[in-house]
Amino acid sequence: MKKTLVVLAAGIGSRYGGIKQLDKVGPSGETIIDYSLFDAIDAGFNKVIFIIRKEIEKTFKEELGNKYEKHIKTEYVYQKIDDLLPGFLPPPERKKPWGTGHALLTCLPKVKEPFLIINADDFYGNDSFKKASIHLESFGLETVQSAMVGFMIRNTLSIHGTVSRGLCRVDNEDNLTSIKEIHGIHHKDGIIRSDSEHAIKSNEVASMNMWLFNPKVFKFAESYFKRFLKEKINLDGLEFYIPEIINNLILEEKTKVKVLRTTSEWFGVTYREDKPTVKEKIKQLVEKGLYPEQLWKHK
Repeated sequence: MKKTLVVLAAGIGSRYGGIKQLDKVGPSGETIIDYSLFDAIDAGFNKVIFIIRKEIEKTFKEELGNKYEKHIKTEYVYQKIDDLLPGFLPPPERKKPWGTGHALLTCLPKVKEPFLIINADDFYGNDSFKKASIHLESFGLETVQSAMVGFMIRNTLSIHGTVSRGLCRVDNEDNLTSIKEIHGIHHKDGIIRSDSEHAIKSNEVASMNMWLFNPKVFKFAESYFKRFLKEKINLDGLEFYIPEIINNLILEEKTKVKVLRTTSEWFGVTYREDKPTVKEKIKQLVEKGLYPEQLWKHK
């Protein structure tokens, strides 16, 4: 079965400072994207689409993309501020694209099969990709189908600052019932809290933008994005996120969203200070034999 991996790699990384997608964290200079691609290929994905900004295309291809072409079909799409639906123009003061939901729509011409979409700067682990790959095998193409890989909130935090997470409500059949973006999540006095000081249970499910879809999602995403643009195009900095698409699909009963719970540990580089921690965790995984020291040497 054909399965595509879509990688969200257009983010500027303002809190981090620099193009963190290209930062080297592995023992032989590997990036987090390297590990995601390694795990995805191992799990049976046979095409990758990178969503990038045009201005980093040359550097991205030279440092990352060119080496993947030896192992998996590799394509690119570009997220641009002025790439909107017919009849809409961006406000002159708009400085950045329109969020992950908008990024998803840039893939429409290239995706004809079930696919998984991930962040470029998040380490998801082998189990996550295997669970996603197996679940995609159940997807047909007649009606919209979707799922997500869920992580426990306690395994998704940074010790160097607050984070925003999509907090999930899940029924007793592991179907997602709602997702809400919570900001300012942090540890305080041994308790996980939001910026409003609301306490969060450590085992609550968080979305780390690891979504499974079939191509039918694009029809609904376009409709929801059109509504977003009509209502919010002039609201400075506001973005259209994948969870907004998901919540609308659930609310309108267009699909059930199965939550796939993973045993993988998530980690990422939200802040530059996170990098040494990420490097140490990857080193430990290599020492356990879960990854080779030179990731692509024998691939």
